[in-house]
Amino acid sequence: MDDKTTAPKRTLSVIDAVALIIGVVIGTGIFKTPSLVAANTGDNAIFLLAWLLGGAISLIGALCYAELATTYPHTGGDYHYIARAFGRKVAFLFGWARMTVIQPGSIAMLAFVFGDYCSQLLPFVCTPSLAAILAVISMTTTNLMGTQKGARMQNLLTAAKIFGLISVLVAGVTMAPPLSPSGGSPPSANPSFGLAMVFVLLTFGGWNEAAYLSAELRAGKHSMVRALLWGLGAITAIYLLAGFSYLKGLGMDEMSRSEVVAADLMRKVLGEGGANFVSLLIAVSALGAINATIFTGARSNYAVGRDFALFNSLGRWQEGANTPVNALLLQGVIASALVLLGTATRGGFVTMVEFTAPIFWLFFLLTGVSLVVLRIKDPDAPRPFKTPLYPIIPVVFCSTCLYMLQASIAYTGIGAMLGVGVLFIGAILVILPQMQQNR
Repeated sequence: MDDKTTAPKRTLSVIDAVALIIGVVIGTGIFKTPSLVAANTGDNAIFLLAWLLGGAISLIGALCYAELATTYPHTGGDYHYIARAFGRKVAFLFGWARMTVIQPGSIAMLAFVFGDYCSQLLPFVCTPSLAAILAVISMTTTNLMGTQKGARMQNLLTAAKIFGLISVLVAGVTMAPPLSPSGGSPPSANPSFGLAMVFVLLTFGGWNEAAYLSAELRAGKHSMVRALLWGLGAITAIYLLAGFSYLKGLGMDEMSRSEVVAADLMRKVLGEGGANFVSLLIAVSALGAINATIFTGARSNYAVGRDFALFNSLGRWQEGANTPVNALLLQGVIASALVLLGTATRGGFVTMVEFTAPIFWLFFLLTGVSLVVLRIKDPDAPRPFKTPLYPIIPVVFCSTCLYMLQASIAYTGIGAMLGVGVLFIGAILVILPQMQQNR
């Protein structure tokens, strides 16, 4: 099919793009990860520096993705770039990773955030793990009922995220006692800045999808650069302000020990009513994030099912509900199993970060390398936007990905090993047909 017929139309303004970037990136992570970052930094300045560095790394990566997205506009995103650069086998591994690790792990991760804050509201009714698995089941069921119901649910839940974050920021900055000059020492026995960055960059996650907007922006590459700068700049400022609020309200030591940092802050400045209020908002926000991840994850599984005969059953669309039922069911089963895994390890959210992080950074690295490979393999392709300072920017991005891949394995536990093990199974599925053919 001709690229001109498949390319998206340029209808978005810079303001539209900035709003979408902020909406995609800011999720529930900022209500959970600051305590984990604090536990692995232990100093006020280093804590805030980690969030600033996260913004800089995200911008560097987004500039690389912008070139890929404008050169090869495609709904498959990373999957399409990896396929063009490295072939179907590596693309299959990416599809397998999204199906079994990245998307279900993200759903389980968000479910634990929901569970932690839900248990603050109903401590005698449900445990965090029970609330987490109920969230996965209920949101999967909602999407099984049809695309429209899933979309309506998303519209109802989105506003809570913004309202909750604004409440925390205002309370922390205006009502909390003065910030202690002492950074304190983290409770972590082996604090690690590398592990802190794993959690920081998790919170910035989503900008790679935002970069796809480049194919729909008016006025070409200059609009893309402005949207990325303003969007990621705004997100970095919000995260820095949120971090400052937590530091001012709780201090490094108290924040490090908190399981529900936003609720603990509101409890300190507004009492139990304030804690319950923000816990409700964050729980609802987490449900919205779970719903969105379930919605998009099932569709990427559907695409894998359409491309590979091994997963043919996933490539079936139920016309009545207008949704990929089999893909949704498989995703729900895997995510539920991961919630049980997180419960068994007593790590919950952290175990899910460990499970997804190495695989996430491996394919981020491959996408960054694909930019260089496609420059060599396809030098004549029209590139509406070229990554500035090439090849320095891609090299910095790939080096960062490599460092984060190493950090996510070296400083994490059993979850990381399990994630790598699942990817290894995918590799066996790739080479097995070839081995049988050789026989």
